Amino acid sequence: MNVAILFSGGKDSTMALYKAIENKDNVNYLLSVKSSNDESYMFHVPNINITDLISEAVEIPLLTIKTEGIKEKELDDLKDAFLKLKNLGVEGIYTGALYSVYQKSRIEKLGDEIGLKIISPFWHVNEEEYMEYIINEGFEFIISGVFAEGLDESWLGRKIDLKAIEELKKINEKHHINLAFEGGEAETLVLDGPIFKKRIKILDFEKKWNFDNGVYTVKKAELISK
Repeated sequence: MNVAILFSGGKDSTMALYKAIENKDNVNYLLSVKSSNDESYMFHVPNINITDLISEAVEIPLLTIKTEGIKEKELDDLKDAFLKLKNLGVEGIYTGALYSVYQKSRIEKLGDEIGLKIISPFWHVNEEEYMEYIINEGFEFIISGVFAEGLDESWLGRKIDLKAIEELKKINEKHHINLAFEGGEAETLVLDGPIFKKRIKILDFEKKWNFDNGVYTVKKAELISK
């Protein structure tokens, strides 16, 4: 099946890509939605510009659309993109949805309207097992934004490894965060993995902290040989 991946550069959309390749689907495009609204209900915002580099690293073409990120209206922009992909021969869309019914239901409704199969391979996965799976499969990812009690500024830019997961489990015991961040607790950025032909090297970044939340913005990055 010819497919596209709804792609942000974070761990979940990257794992959706990984699963599509594993399923032997033909991944024709990555689809990134760049929202001008930091509070978008549907779309990942931190470091969405890095999808250009990831597209080059995995050697899959990137289709980028822009949206103002207005609640519900941003779906019209996504619908236009889905229609364009269908006209390009795409038959299905993979998403990285884990638990968000809000996102998954709206994407599936668009898929039904347009005639695209929507695939969310990690829907309702066990959070801890999923995070360990990503690491054990050889993916390298960092925290690019934190938005939940229990996650402080020290997490910004931090690489997530098995040690970090143990710390997250302790935070979860006190603050009841979703270990896979599906509740909006944090955003991530993938820098390398087994499907990457080159890895991303961060050359310059900026951290911004606002009392109880913050973002790690990559200002400059490049691809380097592995």
